[in-house]
Amino acid sequence: MPNNKYKIAVIQLNLNDVAENNLKKCLSWVRQAAKLGAEVISLPELYSSHYFCQSEDVENFALAEPLYSTSFIAFSALAKELEVVIIVPFFEKRMAGIYHNSAYIIDTNGSEAGLYRKMHIPDDPHFYEKFYFTPGDLGFKAFPTQKGKIGTLICWDQWYPEAARLTALQGAEVLFYPTAIGWHPLEKEQYGVNQHEAWMTVMKGHAVANGVYVAAANRIGLEQYIKGTAGIQFWGSSFIAGPQGEILAQASHDQEEILIALVDLDLQENVRQNWPFFRDRRIDAFGDITKRAID
Repeated sequence: MPNNKYKIAVIQLNLNDVAENNLKKCLSWVRQAAKLGAEVISLPELYSSHYFCQSEDVENFALAEPLYSTSFIAFSALAKELEVVIIVPFFEKRMAGIYHNSAYIIDTNGSEAGLYRKMHIPDDPHFYEKFYFTPGDLGFKAFPTQKGKIGTLICWDQWYPEAARLTALQGAEVLFYPTAIGWHPLEKEQYGVNQHEAWMTVMKGHAVANGVYVAAANRIGLEQYIKGTAGIQFWGSSFIAGPQGEILAQASHDQEEILIALVDLDLQENVRQNWPFFRDRRIDAFGDITKRAID
């Protein structure tokens, strides 16, 4: 049965390589995290390849894989061997013409504890995800595992308080955010500080508003695979925050790292008892939240 305390980890990596090499690399880093005591371990978004969404190119669909194939087989075996939970974000080929930005939640016995498909899909310069990904259709979920009940959202989802709230209301103790976010190099000087601080602030806000732990696993490195463009400089800065938004661990902007923090469910309960935001929600007055705009 899950314990009142367990250790979680996020792994920050440069993933600008081919699928075979990225798989070997990530398997090795997960093994290192387990040796450090991590019991629930998350990789960054779309772990198996460079961030291909910088362009709209049908050839990139070849990077996708069917459910329960290469990634699941490899990480399922590793999870069972190490007796850890692993969050594996991957490019899912559901069928011809339907692809998702997804994540396996693999339990300690190698079984699937859950599958999440990214719900919010961006379309920004060099983040052309709408070309590749069908919006998720599984909704927001919390997944029971042998270590704890966790929620997995993905990158662009991190800007939406509704996603965090609906996942937390199902009992998620931790919200994991596998991520691929960075600066446009030519804009970094003008906008970089504000962009990065907004990214951290909104997720720390989710932690506070929901009384949960939040863990973001980002990439690092300049990925400049399209000739004539400046590419994307992934800003790293992966972090784990506690239920009051306190930073428990934070990575650098440019180094591969493993971050580990302790999830303490007694502390979480104490925080919620003293900050009873769930108790005081006016659910009778929230009906309009499902409207696109309140005209």
